[in-house]
Amino acid sequence: MSTDSDAGTREGALAAVDLGSNSFHMIVAESLGGEPLVIDRLREQVQLGAGLDAEGRLDEAAIERGLACLQLFGQRLRHVDPERVRVVGTNTLRVARNARDFIERAEETLGHPIEIISGREEARLIYLGVAHTLSDDAGYRLVVDIGGGSTECILGERFEALDVHSLYMGCVAFTQRFFPDGKLGKAAYQQAELAARLELQTVERRFREVGWASAVWASGTIKAVAALVAARGWCEQGISLESLQKLRKELIAAADLRALEGLPGVRPDRLAVLPGGAAILMAVFEALGVEHMHVSNGALKEGLIYDLLGRIRHEDVRERTIRLFQQRYHVDTVHANRVRRTALLCLGQVAADWGLTEPGTARMLAWACAVHEVGLDVAWEHYHRHGAYVLGHADMPGFSRDDQALLAALVGGHRRKLKSPPWLELPPGRRDVARKLTVLLRLAVLLNRGRVPQPRVPFELHAKGQALEIHLAADWLEAHPLTRLDLEAEAHSLRAIDLKLKLRAEAG
Repeated sequence: MSTDSDAGTREGALAAVDLGSNSFHMIVAESLGGEPLVIDRLREQVQLGAGLDAEGRLDEAAIERGLACLQLFGQRLRHVDPERVRVVGTNTLRVARNARDFIERAEETLGHPIEIISGREEARLIYLGVAHTLSDDAGYRLVVDIGGGSTECILGERFEALDVHSLYMGCVAFTQRFFPDGKLGKAAYQQAELAARLELQTVERRFREVGWASAVWASGTIKAVAALVAARGWCEQGISLESLQKLRKELIAAADLRALEGLPGVRPDRLAVLPGGAAILMAVFEALGVEHMHVSNGALKEGLIYDLLGRIRHEDVRERTIRLFQQRYHVDTVHANRVRRTALLCLGQVAADWGLTEPGTARMLAWACAVHEVGLDVAWEHYHRHGAYVLGHADMPGFSRDDQALLAALVGGHRRKLKSPPWLELPPGRRDVARKLTVLLRLAVLLNRGRVPQPRVPFELHAKGQALEIHLAADWLEAHPLTRLDLEAEAHSLRAIDLKLKLRAEAG
């Protein structure tokens, strides 16, 4: 592993960390004219996916390999602003039954929060990373990335991913499944390719119908194959179907992976997962009718950097996602904005006392306000539950799994009884924040129940421990008896979550 020891002190550095199923990657860059200038790269082949046992749990050896790598990464990130660092986990951490245990230890070791992203979000970020390495040409592109535990297939144009899919097949998983102990053979390859073709059925017809002007591939497996076929003289640029067929014959003829040690252009650690990756690659070529593909240097980690730059420049894709959800579910945006203003006013008054000063807290509350009524498009009855279900299960570009779950919990708890609070399903470290933000959202909705333009409600909110006090002018309360009744009912509801709400009427 190589590093540039003094680059971390540069002002304005930003970093992306990809906790993949095969390798952990990190890049550190600086923004130069709005474009990232890479100043450091780190990579370790952790093979986290190889540590999944029969019950879908990460074994301790894999966990220790991951933590050892993250300790090195953490040292490198020590001088980078935490707001300019993104760390994401992919397929193995999506499926591992004890992923939460690993994440808690990993976050402590690394010193940064870890986001688990969905397969479709991974595909979107991969396309973003690839697209920025190519010329800005019109026409559809096919982008494929074979990872350790999943394969992402994307159709896009310019910098926009239009059709994204994440398939449950990867070079580590397939090598373990079909080529155990390094044993190769024709029958094993046929089984591996058939399994990959079955996975590809979900995209094969649509991708062939739409078509594309160019095919671009990413990931270490693809680069290893490209280097190998070039060294053999089978294909000078990229990978052709003919060169891939020759590679398959050579791998099958070897019978044992050990016989292939020293293959030109292929590192020993990459050779260990080459059989599974090559089988998937052949299946993609045949299923989608690819004759030739180019290889990109961009992938998930580069996509993360560009996505992070967008957030820094206030071009956050999550904002666009929220707006699209408002449009799709016919949200009354005027009312949602009134609720947002009130909720952020509440937050501003209690943030310090309630420990809600972390960056991003206000943004999450604002997003919850923006979409708290998406469930009305389903039905008025229990619309908060409908909204929570939609937000918890829909594809939301830009959002991690945990952030999406937090958003769903806020919306699911913004009205009615709280005997079974939705935030109890969140990771322990997020439950208290979710609980408090839900209370603020409930108050904001309640204070805007009339859904009509009105002067700002003249209230003050004070927090102390597990108690809230809301101060309102007595004459205002007298003129708004329904709001007073709502606040008294809310005080009763909040007892279910061990929180006291006290209404104080102030003399005019």
